Amino acid sequence: MSVTTRYTDTPPAPDEDQVSPIARKISDIVLARPLSPGWLAALALALALTLVFAVAIVYLIATGIGIWGNNVPVVWAFDITNYVWWIAIGMAGTFISAALLLTRQVWRTSINRFAEAMTVFAVIIAGLFPILHLGRPWFFYWLAPYPNIMSLWPQWRSPLVWDFWAILSYLILSILFWYMGLIPDLAVLRDRARRRAAQIIYGLLALGWRGEARHWQCYETAYRLLAGLAVPLVFSVHSEVALAFSAGNTPGWHSTIFPPFFIAAALFSGFAMALTIAVPLRSVFGLKAYITDQHLDNIAKVTLACGLVVAYSYLVEIFNAFYSADHYDIYTTLNRLQGPYAWVYWSMLLCNVAVPQALWFGRVRRNAAALLIISIIINLGMWLERFMLIVTSLHRDFLPSSWDMFYPTVWDWAILAGSLGFFGLLMLLFVRALPAISMFEMRKLEAEREEGKP
Repeated sequence: MSVTTRYTDTPPAPDEDQVSPIARKISDIVLARPLSPGWLAALALALALTLVFAVAIVYLIATGIGIWGNNVPVVWAFDITNYVWWIAIGMAGTFISAALLLTRQVWRTSINRFAEAMTVFAVIIAGLFPILHLGRPWFFYWLAPYPNIMSLWPQWRSPLVWDFWAILSYLILSILFWYMGLIPDLAVLRDRARRRAAQIIYGLLALGWRGEARHWQCYETAYRLLAGLAVPLVFSVHSEVALAFSAGNTPGWHSTIFPPFFIAAALFSGFAMALTIAVPLRSVFGLKAYITDQHLDNIAKVTLACGLVVAYSYLVEIFNAFYSADHYDIYTTLNRLQGPYAWVYWSMLLCNVAVPQALWFGRVRRNAAALLIISIIINLGMWLERFMLIVTSLHRDFLPSSWDMFYPTVWDWAILAGSLGFFGLLMLLFVRALPAISMFEMRKLEAEREEGKP
């Protein structure tokens, strides 16, 4: 459609002969595919859980964090467990897109778009939990060095301040990187849209993209620059989350292994979540030609590699505790193995160490149903790992007189389930409003294959 075409109530359709089959297939999911009963049922469930999430947050702000099961000494529990779990899921998406782009891995083209969306949504949700944990969340802006007459300045030695800047910087870059990749595809949606409102919305979001040579030159430069900034930020953000634990002297936390361990664990859970999204996405929308068994196999291999690093980190934690001869660290380790939360520890090992070993077998890595089950189990295990790390280190520390058990309340479970529903809602809306696979990158890859390029 020409740039001078006047918008009418029924604009003329573009020349469909000039639209590639890839662009037609992927854009039709957004522009032409009717809402299926399955998608509507999933949307209704996600909306219901999101409503639970909103009610739980409103009640929390009105009543206070006493509605949670937090106590002394377990002042961090479900809230920080959820935060670390969600921020970890948000690591893999940017890594998949940025790191694989810089290393010229062509298999990223089918998975980078929804992985980037996963990152943005997960980081948004993760950012809510430190704010809610403050007790007075309406004062969260005190963490920023804004000019004020009360001389209230951030305590730069506080991990909460580190979290604020780490999450904010990572969220901004993730959104920019995601949006930058969308611009050429938004132009395709603008040109193929039949409704005036869709043309205007996608046209505004496309920022006047016309696919000119100077557009592509600026685009390639900016996209790779953002990718180069994103990769170190992936490592720095979750290293900071690890340092929030390592900076304390609580038994079970004060360890130098935490930054690399947290990064490996984040990629482990993030790639597992990518599998959880990729399998139903390609099945429901008929995208098996683009998200192939080879793509699933590659994601599964990286997941297995990260899982082996996580398993090694578990062994190193136990070794360090006994090698240090610190009886507090030794007791914390033994308490995890045979204490009141031992079921959490052994369940975690089952989910994160035993089950992923099935990924050694190529038949499993190419079985979509098996991968979906394994990825869900891994995500469950990584949540248990965060819970084990936080609660078992706090509920029995230096003073036996202050020992206590943590029991989650219905509001703890409501916020956890609600956050999952909110994430599902955002993903469901994303796949129907924006292309879940990068159309221009898929077309570029197809053209290179036709020309015989490696």
